[in-house]
Amino acid sequence: MARPGTRNEGTSKATRPRAAGATTRRGARPRLAKAGKHVYFFGGGKADGDRTMRDLLGGKGAGLAEMTRAGLPVPPGFTISTDVCALFYAQGGRVPDAVEREMAAGLERLEKLAGARLGASDGPLLLSVRSGAKFSMPGMMDTILNLGLNDETVEGLKARTGNGRFAYDSYRRFLQMFGSVVLQVPKDAFDQKFESVKRLRGARLDTDLDEQALRDVVVEYQHVVRQHTDREFPQDPREQLRMARDAVFSSWNNPRAIEYRRIYEIPDDIGTAVNVQTMVFGNTGERSATGVGFTRNPATGAKEFYGEFLVNAQGEDVVAGIRTPQPIRELERLMPEAYAQLREYTSTLERHYQDVQDFEFTIEDGRLYMLQTRSGKRTGYAAVVIATDLVDEGVVEPRQALLLVEPASLSQLLAPVFDPAAWKAVAVATRGLPASPGAACGQAVFSADEAVRWSEHGKRVVLVRKETAPDDIHGMYVAEGILTATGGMTSHAAVVGRQMGKPAVVGAGGLSIDEAGRTLRIGDQTIGEGDWLSFDGLSGEVKIARIATRPSEILQVLAGEMRPESSDIHRRFTRLLEWADRERRLEIRANADLPDQAALAYAFGARGIGLCRTEHMFFGEDRLPIVQRMILSQREADRRQALAELLPLQREDFYGVFKAMHGCPVTIRTIDPPLHEFLPKREEVMVDIARLEAAGKTGRELEEKLALLRRVEQLHEFNPMLGHRGVRVGITFPEITEMQARAIFEAACRLAREGQAVVPEIMIPLVSDVRELRDQKAIVDRVAAEVTKAHGVEIPYLVGTMIEVPRGALTADSIAREARFFSFGTNDMTQLAFGFSRDDIGKFLPAYRQKKILERDPFASLDVEGVGELVRIAVEKGRRARPDLALGVCGEHGGDPSSIHFFEEVGLDYVSASPYRVPVARLAAAQAALKTRVGD
Repeated sequence: MARPGTRNEGTSKATRPRAAGATTRRGARPRLAKAGKHVYFFGGGKADGDRTMRDLLGGKGAGLAEMTRAGLPVPPGFTISTDVCALFYAQGGRVPDAVEREMAAGLERLEKLAGARLGASDGPLLLSVRSGAKFSMPGMMDTILNLGLNDETVEGLKARTGNGRFAYDSYRRFLQMFGSVVLQVPKDAFDQKFESVKRLRGARLDTDLDEQALRDVVVEYQHVVRQHTDREFPQDPREQLRMARDAVFSSWNNPRAIEYRRIYEIPDDIGTAVNVQTMVFGNTGERSATGVGFTRNPATGAKEFYGEFLVNAQGEDVVAGIRTPQPIRELERLMPEAYAQLREYTSTLERHYQDVQDFEFTIEDGRLYMLQTRSGKRTGYAAVVIATDLVDEGVVEPRQALLLVEPASLSQLLAPVFDPAAWKAVAVATRGLPASPGAACGQAVFSADEAVRWSEHGKRVVLVRKETAPDDIHGMYVAEGILTATGGMTSHAAVVGRQMGKPAVVGAGGLSIDEAGRTLRIGDQTIGEGDWLSFDGLSGEVKIARIATRPSEILQVLAGEMRPESSDIHRRFTRLLEWADRERRLEIRANADLPDQAALAYAFGARGIGLCRTEHMFFGEDRLPIVQRMILSQREADRRQALAELLPLQREDFYGVFKAMHGCPVTIRTIDPPLHEFLPKREEVMVDIARLEAAGKTGRELEEKLALLRRVEQLHEFNPMLGHRGVRVGITFPEITEMQARAIFEAACRLAREGQAVVPEIMIPLVSDVRELRDQKAIVDRVAAEVTKAHGVEIPYLVGTMIEVPRGALTADSIAREARFFSFGTNDMTQLAFGFSRDDIGKFLPAYRQKKILERDPFASLDVEGVGELVRIAVEKGRRARPDLALGVCGEHGGDPSSIHFFEEVGLDYVSASPYRVPVARLAAAQAALKTRVGD
């Protein structure tokens, strides 16, 4: 039986295979191909492939095949599959003879369809050779245009077109592209020669050069090739084709492609296809053009034709910055017939693909050709606008619209932003890990206490630390943002920053922080306390300046500063998430420790708290001294006296959290960190003692400091992660567990008497043996019985545990006999499974990712093979022992979209995320459910 407030539709058996990349010193080696067809033809209204074959044909090849089948004007050609890329690397940089024969057959078929022959002296066939992986990687790999030109065929092209300037313009372009991409001649060598000819002729633009000037450029380019390669430029078009094909395959592992895949987590083993296509020319004169565009505005989502074009140009010119392109609307004035056709074709493509399209086109002497279509990349704002508009227009159903928005992109709609012009005007000082999105601007302070003091005087501050700790919580709460020199994406600063909705940049290795001296150095610049800093939690960029921020509309609505009906994006955002709620199986909870955090999480759509960390309630000027007195006490009676003072404070906190959740379940974790974290640092106490002794003080103050030092040293641990924490503290000091349980049930009883349902779930952390849980559960059950009897109220409750220790996962069947629920603490489980510290991983993670030892940060996205297997074992064993066992996850992975897909697969009941990641989790859970239903 599922716990109250959850749906439990059973465990999905679908699996999501993961691609595994193999790495060599040269780069990544794509997976090996299967025997069979490797060359796929398209042209004449027919195509060997279609849109479903992206894995094999790449995105570009699949799009060309689909457009051909739809009857659009696509220049014919053939696609060499991604499998051949694997063969190319497996055979040491050569293509098998069988593939060569398939290519030859494809070329012969293309020549017949085009009525022209590659290498013919009279009207030669010319080709483009382009890359095309499954996932769009714009500009990362290489392209060669006008292939087939040589000293003889260029004259044939001139004779066929009657346009010598066009022929030699195409030849000089081919020489430069082929020379730089295939022959590895520095591009600057060609550029210098070209600029020299332009200066000699008094030309400002390339279009100002006549035929003779371009002939001179061709001669100069051929000299450049001889100078750098000690060989003549290859004149055999078939040799050119083979060399260009191999160069495109080789470009899969150029540095920029490798880095792009790393950033966007694209598998290394998928390889690229090669698209060989008949050339069409946008550089034949004033009735020709080339351009790129989107069917809708990719920045705002507005339903407007969006793009740019150049007259008398070839495709690469639009993005190369050689000339300033014109807005695509101008094309309607210059070439109205071609523009009308372009609008018709692209509208058809958008309806056909049911998504905004990014397209490329060429107009040759007034005739339009479509060269590419693919799903257009867009901002998070635009994604929500486009998805809701497509539903309103009847193009897609709501469940289809959900798949058009990247869940993580929703964070962009919640984060405060900098004014774009003001941000761009200031140089980047350094970069760190973008841990929590948003724009932060404030005066630098170097301690939590100072942050509070400055904020009390109305100042905006950013908290700058080497790393943060739980006792920085009050300073983090008042700061505009958090900046640290160390730590990773799930370090304390990152986790709490996201929970609070504070922008955070962590692991900024370029920072040299002197916390005692209250200074920060970035390069040769020194920033003192009170100096202004700005940083962007979405990009990780840090700037030394005061740059104004503005809140998002959605947050303004939630804060009551804007009426919901006056915000179009809030209305769309809400609709999208309502559609998500109808489709998802997983329930969504939030990690929240205080009533205001719980209220925000509820407003974002969380229907429960999956993790309430009680130790965060111990900090603050009115509480920390009591906690420290409790820890310093040597006798149980003294500890109980201090705990009695904490009881009403914790009770009030729990009351507020319960009330903010409106009857939804609340999972409260008993104290987790080691007790020494609530005491001053050893070095600070020693400094205080030295100062007192130097001043000749020998009284009570010195004695108290010496006693404090002794206790700090008693509690000191060599490895606190594995030390006296979690359930071990509760077993050693059961009175702490007793006080926390009493506070929980007294708060619940108070609310129950007020008529509000309460569902407390008490979670015991760090359990590795069922006997630990049994010990603590007995205390909770006893206190629950005492409190509810005293108040005359029945409170339904559950006692469960955090599964975060590997032994706990492996013995889940025995633990489940005592636990009513499991919540997977995947942060600590990752630390214990790998033996990594999440706060120190930033020191070596970049090297691990560069060498492909790790594809991604395991603290940001769940390690499915290792940590995920522990989760799977615990789920299977736990449910076998207790079929009604409730299952959730409360680690940071609960807000990660790719991890949520795994949690859907193994059949968890809920995920719990930081409040600001609740919308991300709602959408990701819906997508996981939809994709699981179709067996993706």
